[in-house]
Amino acid sequence: MASEDPRALIDRAPMSRFQWGVVAVMIGLNALDGFDVLSISFASPGIAKAWGIDRAALGLVLSMELIGMAVGSLILGGVADRAGRRATILGCLVLMTIGMTGAATSRDLVTLSAWRVLTGLGIGGMLAATNAAVAEAANGKRRALAVVLMAGGYPIGTIIGGSISAVLLGMYGWQSVFVFGAVATACFIPLVLFFAPESISFLTHRRPANALERVNKTLARMGHPPVDGLPEPEAKPRAAAAAELFAPGMARATLLLTVAYLMHIMTFYFILKWIPKIVVDMGFAPAAAAGVLVWASVGGATGSLLLGLLTARVRLLALTIGAMIASVALVIAFGRAQTDLRGLSMVATAAGFFTNAGVVGLYALLARVFPTRLRATATGFVIGVGRGGSALAPALAGLLFAAGYMLDSVAILMSFGSAIAAIALFGIRRQAAATE
Repeated sequence: MASEDPRALIDRAPMSRFQWGVVAVMIGLNALDGFDVLSISFASPGIAKAWGIDRAALGLVLSMELIGMAVGSLILGGVADRAGRRATILGCLVLMTIGMTGAATSRDLVTLSAWRVLTGLGIGGMLAATNAAVAEAANGKRRALAVVLMAGGYPIGTIIGGSISAVLLGMYGWQSVFVFGAVATACFIPLVLFFAPESISFLTHRRPANALERVNKTLARMGHPPVDGLPEPEAKPRAAAAAELFAPGMARATLLLTVAYLMHIMTFYFILKWIPKIVVDMGFAPAAAAGVLVWASVGGATGSLLLGLLTARVRLLALTIGAMIASVALVIAFGRAQTDLRGLSMVATAAGFFTNAGVVGLYALLARVFPTRLRATATGFVIGVGRGGSALAPALAGLLFAAGYMLDSVAILMSFGSAIAAIALFGIRRQAAATE
């Protein structure tokens, strides 16, 4: 038996196959998030046609799960720091399965909106929990890479889900997209049960029942010897996690990262939420619109991977700011509507590359700046406020379109979010440098 702090052992030791397996499960969960969030985008042209709704009303429906995600992140992020990452993820998967099943049976906008809010609750809570779980499964050297790879699962989910949706929409109605999402979500419950134990950092910090036994069982799966005891708990009582986010030394990072996430995610969701409807309005089929969104996600996945590889050579903060500045230019370019699918796909790919790279950079910064005791709460707070505010993005774009603004003008206005986010990140240079 060893007496070393198991967290220090994990930080120092090379990543085991089991740890990479946990990372892979979290990548899959984030891929599931990507599809579940954008399932409404894939289905939206069919919904608009079947129910005869205009762009303003559609924009409100597109925002519903973002509202649910905001509430889920704010509430369930704290739950993940108290009850555990694994339990929170499992509960969120159940909520998402129910929500997707309900959406497939909806017959009106109000019912559909309610089910999308429920789905969003699960997605928001799971985002906060998976970000913390993957950071705590990785060692010190690979932590930023693991978080970036996890966040890169989001566009992978839209690529796979979008490709399947394009086939389903060509054969069945819009409801088939949600049915597929419900089945895929339910399939992840046993994967989490068998391959993603509770994080050792959480067990060591919170000391639930049988914490030492559970820590040693997980250490064995990682290929490490057991420990004969856990380190002494902190003698100094801590403030409530939510309040501690605004304590001296943390408040600046909390506020600036929240602003950065809020503003950049508005630009991000303008692109992802409106691509299918914009393409259909240009005269293309819904299946072709889903294909353009898939190309945007291909760009997003590539951006995530490249950012992850570059974290070993370039400072994470600089990479994230650079991606956001490039996002401004590419979103404006997207607004200069192309006349053929090839041109649309190319611009959407480039826009997806930089907007998603900015998002995954923010996730990695959250995992790096905040300590274990605050990691899920901080991630939940930032994502919650950000997603809540970003719910305005699809609705605002819909209102601008309904008011007669052309795509180029709307794109310029929506690109400002990434510009403001880049400016906000300059304010956390000191905290980011301290963790490099």
